Amino acid sequence: MTAVRRAAALLLAALVLVAGAAQAHATGYRYWSFWERDGGRWTYATQGPSTARPDDGAVQGFRFAVSEDSADASRPRGTADFAAICAGTPAKPGTKRVALVIDSGTPADAPSGETPPTRRTACARVSPDATTAEALAAVAKPLRYDTNALLCAIAGYPRKGCGEQVSADDTEKKPTTAGGEPRQKDSGPSLGLPIGVGAVVLLGGAAVWQARRRGNA
Repeated sequence: MTAVRRAAALLLAALVLVAGAAQAHATGYRYWSFWERDGGRWTYATQGPSTARPDDGAVQGFRFAVSEDSADASRPRGTADFAAICAGTPAKPGTKRVALVIDSGTPADAPSGETPPTRRTACARVSPDATTAEALAAVAKPLRYDTNALLCAIAGYPRKGCGEQVSADDTEKKPTTAGGEPRQKDSGPSLGLPIGVGAVVLLGGAAVWQARRRGNA
């Protein structure tokens, strides 16, 4: 292997280290995602709840979690279908029934100081032209939206925040105190990225030195 090729290989290895460090500290967003049930499968909704108008018998889901994007978003949990969710809500002329799955997520995804409510289902009986947002408001008030009409809270959860950016470190499972409360993780500088950058500098310098050495040989 020539000196140039060896240098390139060393630099490539260093870049892989940096990429791994960056990936370990990737960020996501904490928010309520909106889903539609197609048979037994959840699919990410292509419209927002304020514009979607589900048919009678539809199953819609909401999941609170930290996700990088729609492809990474966590789906609502549970297998209850329309028949199970709306069993106690008989059909009524001039209305439609929409089954809702409201999954507030896990403690790891919860904002600091908050505990996610228990996952639940509800059957909303609304007017035939009602949107999903209207169906949700019928069974899970209070709802909270931001100025851009982004759904921030369902049934008052979470109390504050709306689609904020969250680092991967913030979602790690924290140890608890004797009273069962989450123990705050020590905040300190992350060593992964500095180590990776340092590796680039060291390996890059070694590669240049090696190339010069062989060139002078």
